[in-house]
Amino acid sequence: MMMTALTQTHVRISQLDRTLITAVVLLSSVFPVELFSHTSPAPKGLDGQYSGKQGQVLVVKVKGEEQATELKGTFLSRTIPFFREFRSGEPAGYIGLLGIDMQDEPGTYELAVEVKQGEQAKQLSFNVLVAKEKFAVEHLTLPKEKVDLDEKSVARWKAEQQLVQQALAENSRLKLWHSSFVEPVNGKRTGIFGSVRIMNGKPRNPHNGEDIGAPMGADVAASNDGVVRLTVDHVFSGKGVFIDHGLGFYTMYFHLSEVLVKDGDLVTAGQIIGKVGATGRATGPHLHWGVKLNGARVNPYSLLDLPFKNGTTPPSMVTDPTPETTTDPQAVPIKE
Repeated sequence: MMMTALTQTHVRISQLDRTLITAVVLLSSVFPVELFSHTSPAPKGLDGQYSGKQGQVLVVKVKGEEQATELKGTFLSRTIPFFREFRSGEPAGYIGLLGIDMQDEPGTYELAVEVKQGEQAKQLSFNVLVAKEKFAVEHLTLPKEKVDLDEKSVARWKAEQQLVQQALAENSRLKLWHSSFVEPVNGKRTGIFGSVRIMNGKPRNPHNGEDIGAPMGADVAASNDGVVRLTVDHVFSGKGVFIDHGLGFYTMYFHLSEVLVKDGDLVTAGQIIGKVGATGRATGPHLHWGVKLNGARVNPYSLLDLPFKNGTTPPSMVTDPTPETTTDPQAVPIKE
């Protein structure tokens, strides 16, 4: 009798076990997250690391995705488009240009890249180490009316800023630039990118471009192929030109004495678009050369060191992302 009772108990337990196991399997297929919440997400930076200083441009290369139809990255809430790279006419992966803004806080941040192939998608993750740049301090003395604007001038400035934001709000989906970038005018660098400016004893916003001193009327060339997105005559920047190079890449040319292009014009690298002047807030003839890359303000001279020639990337000029296990993350070599 005892053996029979034990056997019956065992049968009841076995049936209960089977019922519980069946219930768990069914629930796990419906609520996998709730049942297995202890599963950790993929670690950030799994696909490599890059590093650069404030104001630099990093070249991010993704290999082995030749069949992908689209790659798009996100870094500090900024969208980073990628474009196809070709070698000898054959696809060789994707490249993205990541701009580190002049005021991005030093630290390590994730570049999340979505890779699409048809209806399928996967995620890649890179770590980007942002290092602090040592910016200069400039003391400038300007006429009071050039620094402290009256109410009418302030209202004009605000309207001008809104106009620029609207004009640059939609990025071209096409890569318009080709080959190497060129310096728009030869001359002495008189206003250094990122420098903290003290105007008439008061601190102002850091300088978001490079000032190049040149004779009045000297030719100003487009840095690369693109479309003229906007021509202006503004209270601070004077007569200027905004060129859209595609994929969120813009160059700006300010304080011109003459503008030789109009909105919507297609331009090529080296084409003369204006003349050096001293319009707007300027104490003498010079060119203010600025760059915005997907919303980040970067050093214009970093463009001259980008490793592109005839639309390709020489293998010796691009450094692959450092594996996550290393302690010395590398960036594409960009001259200081």
